[in-house]
Amino acid sequence: MIALPAQPRDPKGWLVAPALLFIVALFIYPFAYGLMLSFNPMNGGSAWANYITFFTDTSMWPTIIVTLKLAVPATIINVGVSVPVAFALRRSSPYQKFATTLLVIPVTLGTVLIADGMLTYFSPHGWFPQAIQALHLYDDEVRLTHNYWGVLISLIVSGFPFAFLLTLSYVTGIDPTLARAAATLGAGPWQQFRQIYLPLLLPGLTMTACLSFVQAFSVFPSAVLLGAPAGPTRVISIAASEAAFESYDYSLASTIAILMGFVQLLVVGGMLGARRFFYNGPVTGGKG
Repeated sequence: MIALPAQPRDPKGWLVAPALLFIVALFIYPFAYGLMLSFNPMNGGSAWANYITFFTDTSMWPTIIVTLKLAVPATIINVGVSVPVAFALRRSSPYQKFATTLLVIPVTLGTVLIADGMLTYFSPHGWFPQAIQALHLYDDEVRLTHNYWGVLISLIVSGFPFAFLLTLSYVTGIDPTLARAAATLGAGPWQQFRQIYLPLLLPGLTMTACLSFVQAFSVFPSAVLLGAPAGPTRVISIAASEAAFESYDYSLASTIAILMGFVQLLVVGGMLGARRFFYNGPVTGGKG
């Protein structure tokens, strides 16, 4: 029996080596090192000492709940508002590019600059509270900074453009002839959205919600500048920062970071799993 010559390996496979090395160096190694560090407490003890400390310290474990109270509403608002806005701007018009550019501007500013602007605009003596009181819409003092609402508004301002751009790309990718065909059969606007657009948008909206949640859950500058970092807006990232740069306990800080990622993974996994209960069909239907 004649042995066939071995097939030469495709050298194109080596093209992924730089990207793989980049991922290992900047993502996998830091994660593995942080995970290992979390099981080596600075003050000694068992491998789970840092995790026990976190869940028994009343100044640490509530930060998970505080962060969820900010990230979940911000995600729902950003994704929920982005859908009608994306539908309104899905067709080409003289004002489409202008409106889209205007909505995307906050992405270029950064969270620190947004927070600084909000301190001027929403502070008790800022333009917005003065306008509300001048119009006699609200007579008491309007406080939208250094509390929960200031951080939530900041997350919406900085996160909405991101959710809007993703949603707009999904909306414009759906063939409009599908809705027109349904209209000829008597389907109204709500039926068109529920039976055609929503099933095709659901996978994209789920990914948008996941990315928006991860972005909001990692809030830090807004919670410090616009919130009350020692009180109602002490999020989990602040606890990690205090452990690392005030207590110099990098092991505990790594533990908090690992738990932060674990909570994000649970929520994202829950959203991806919940999507299957609403729609299991194909995700195609674009313009081709």
